[in-house]
Amino acid sequence: MENVEKPWPALWSLVIGFFMILIDSTIVSVANPRIMQGLHADINSVIWVTSAYLLAYAVPLLITGRLGDRFGPRRLYLLGLVVFTLASLWCGLAQNVETLIGARVVQGLGAAVMTPQTMAVITRIFPPDRRGSAMAIWGATAGMATLVGPILGGVLVDGLGWEWIFFINVPVGVVGFILALRNVPALSTHPHRFDIPGVLLSAVGLFLLVFGIQEGETYNWGTITGFISVWGLIIAGLVVLAAFVAWQRFNKGEPLLPLGLFRDRNFSLANLGITMVGFTVTSFGLPLIFYYQLVRGLTPTQSALLMVPMALISGGMAPVVGKIVDRVNPKYLAASGLVLMAVALVWNGLLMQPDTPILLFLLPSAVLGFANAGIWAPLSTTATRNLPPRQAGAGSGVYNTTRQIGAVLGSAAIAVLIQSRLAAELPSGGPAASAGGGMAMGGTLPEFLKAGFSTAMAQSILMPAAVVLAGAAVALFFAKPKPVQDWSAAAGTGTSAKVDAGLDSAG
Repeated sequence: MENVEKPWPALWSLVIGFFMILIDSTIVSVANPRIMQGLHADINSVIWVTSAYLLAYAVPLLITGRLGDRFGPRRLYLLGLVVFTLASLWCGLAQNVETLIGARVVQGLGAAVMTPQTMAVITRIFPPDRRGSAMAIWGATAGMATLVGPILGGVLVDGLGWEWIFFINVPVGVVGFILALRNVPALSTHPHRFDIPGVLLSAVGLFLLVFGIQEGETYNWGTITGFISVWGLIIAGLVVLAAFVAWQRFNKGEPLLPLGLFRDRNFSLANLGITMVGFTVTSFGLPLIFYYQLVRGLTPTQSALLMVPMALISGGMAPVVGKIVDRVNPKYLAASGLVLMAVALVWNGLLMQPDTPILLFLLPSAVLGFANAGIWAPLSTTATRNLPPRQAGAGSGVYNTTRQIGAVLGSAAIAVLIQSRLAAELPSGGPAASAGGGMAMGGTLPEFLKAGFSTAMAQSILMPAAVVLAGAAVALFFAKPKPVQDWSAAAGTGTSAKVDAGLDSAG
């Protein structure tokens, strides 16, 4: 642990930027119809507004985590925040969809530079016996951002216009920069040799995999152009990533990804768990929002307000969970939260009928709030508890990468499932003609389609429920936390150096 007298101001300063970049992963969804209208764009172009951000965010995370180790997490965080804020201004000023897509790519790159630094700083400035409380704040921020995004987006779009979902980032970014410059300490750096082949292999592999998954539905999982197919890209991505792992194993220098990190059972399982959480949180909102707007005729703001209990309870419970997670085995909190999330999603599915009283949906929303509070902090604490400071950047980069890849998989999978269930439950031509038209114009479906559409959405939400239930099973295999390790003290005895050396040589 670094010798930092007042770590909490640093944490709250980082939370501002972290919250902002995560909101931008979900805030655009409610603005898509208005963006289509304002920029005279078609649906495929508007999908790229989100896809471009997701791709640019996911691909560099492993690299930017290690860059924080080498050049200092504070410096990288401030650089990423400047890029993100300026790109947000560019997004709001865009006059055509192509410019908006380009600005979103730059915005995603800024977010990718920032994200691993937040977790790395927490790992390095808080002692392990207090890290649970800090990670609870970090985790609640991640959880609430996914919930607040649609709410804030609906209010801004309905009140000021779609541009303001980006303009709002500018003053927030300026305040976040000033606070981080003042409160986040300049931590020690570690001399690293840069693994150029590892950088190229990981970037290419992740790009091919994420692009193939994200765009599979657009091309009906067939040919993109010439001899290039969606499945060819996905398989090529997996092959390149396998080559990346092999290179990390046999690299005699300093690998980009220390495979020794995965010798820690809890680190490996927590990464698997957060992948399932990323999958679920990204995917379950889509059938819910479709049901609220197309079947029940709610506006973006009204449909997002049904998530308010989830956001309020999650935020209110975060400090409580933070105090508990340092004293008990995190697996019980994580498993309970994941089971509660599955229960809430199944409950939502059972309520999805054309005539269900709309206020009843506030009940599973509240359950989701309790679930959310019990998931993020225990998982992140479990992942980072035994990481030595020298590996904080690499570890947080891996953790955030797996979460983001889970989100990509969830987004792609729920789109495929929704399409298949609509085809099964609606008359021929219903989904494309009626559902799509209602979505674009903000209207509702004809009465004869509402029952089938509701059934399709209810069936679709069961998939993320099943995935998050599997995550609960994974959490039950977490090992009992080891006694807390003070790395600053261990450094004096050589313990930290030995662990670091073992992690590096394991690559």
